[in-house]
Amino acid sequence: MEIMVSNILSVIDIKPDLRSAKVPQIQRGLTVRLLRVLTLLLSDALSLAFAWELAIYFGTPIQSPWTQEASFLLLNVTVALSIFITSGLYQAGLNRRNYTGIIKAISLSSVLLLLIGFLYAPKVYVSRSIFLLSWLLSIIFSCTSRFLFDKSTKLLRNKGAVRHATFVITEVEEQQEQLRVIEKENCYIIQGIADSSCLDLANREQTFLYLRELGVVEAFVSWSSIKNRLYVCWHFYTAGITIRILPGKREIHHPKSQIWMLGDLPCLTIPAPILAGSDFWIKRIFDLACSTILLLVFLPLYISIAILIKLDSPGPIFFKQDRVGLHSKKFKIWKFRTMVTNAEKLQAALEAKNEIKDGVLFKLKDDPRVTKVGKFLRRYSLDELPQLFNVVLGEMSLVGPRPLPLRDVERFKKTHFIRQDVLPGITGLWQVSGRSDIENFEEGVKLDINYIQNWSVWLDLKILFKTVGVVLNKTGAY
Repeated sequence: MEIMVSNILSVIDIKPDLRSAKVPQIQRGLTVRLLRVLTLLLSDALSLAFAWELAIYFGTPIQSPWTQEASFLLLNVTVALSIFITSGLYQAGLNRRNYTGIIKAISLSSVLLLLIGFLYAPKVYVSRSIFLLSWLLSIIFSCTSRFLFDKSTKLLRNKGAVRHATFVITEVEEQQEQLRVIEKENCYIIQGIADSSCLDLANREQTFLYLRELGVVEAFVSWSSIKNRLYVCWHFYTAGITIRILPGKREIHHPKSQIWMLGDLPCLTIPAPILAGSDFWIKRIFDLACSTILLLVFLPLYISIAILIKLDSPGPIFFKQDRVGLHSKKFKIWKFRTMVTNAEKLQAALEAKNEIKDGVLFKLKDDPRVTKVGKFLRRYSLDELPQLFNVVLGEMSLVGPRPLPLRDVERFKKTHFIRQDVLPGITGLWQVSGRSDIENFEEGVKLDINYIQNWSVWLDLKILFKTVGVVLNKTGAY
């Protein structure tokens, strides 16, 4: 195990956090998607404007700002397009062919325009015939333009154009059936097929390098290929590749997923962000800003704690220890000293009293090495405050899996090392779900993996707020 750890420590020096993009890049296939949306927007705008002008021409001829001023034409088109956008009518697939949704959106915009006319311009005459004709013609023209757009797209795709470059990862026994479903959709160019082994740790880097070289925009991955390694979704996400998970027999879920129809088959889709890794940049900026502010705010508290430690027992104010961080790289973690100076040497004699059942971590409630001031600092987690320096240096985050000593990492199983693929944190899901009350390391690892799979900026904020409550209530602290 020691050889395994040393190999990992020596090999990985510059790899980024699992959630950050290796190279800043725009979502793959974004240009084609934007062109499609802009074409539909222009087509809808022209249809709505033409319908309004024809309604004025054939409707009741009357002098009114509604028929004479261009601003009312612009208002009509803007209101309708806004409802189109909020109704999801510019999304790919079945959404652009949602004629029922188009009728509802145009009907709602007509009602809103009538309310605007009634509430904000009650003295201005509104022709009912113009509004009725505009409503009817808008439906006819918008649906017709969408129909023609869809038929034109299908015609181009039959000739091999306007197709998305995709890659399929599925088990051999599932390939024929799943390829048949994908090809039936008639909008993909399948650049290659591989089985689930390409997502194994040993093959993963090579796989994503190959996908980038192929210019893959979307990847279809079967549930059986990904069920035990959901965290690899982050690799697709930060590579700017949309991932579509082909369902198995059981229900699946991922926090960034959306339901998307592949023909008649509901697919779980994790769309790529517009700018790969942007969520993680927000996290890093938030970490840097908050830790800098907190260091300034807590400066008087730092000085007070330093004085108490010096008065309580001989030794340094700070305790620095080697911890295993991002990609198993060692770094020095900062804490206020809460134990006697030779605490690490005394630990060997206390191993038999370890209260963590599987022995991976070392925890002892009434640890004789802890000083009087140390007990107080630990009770309120004040000993962790110097780790804000580690956050500023980029070695840690405010939220993430706790970095562990070498002694603990040497006892890791292979599956535990996923913890090391993300930046370690001062607090985390494990800490707000029980802190030291969790007696089994596997339970804590499950919480860490759950955090990695479900990570979002909002989840970090929730954990930070929960941490305040846990610390004030002294839950599970010793």
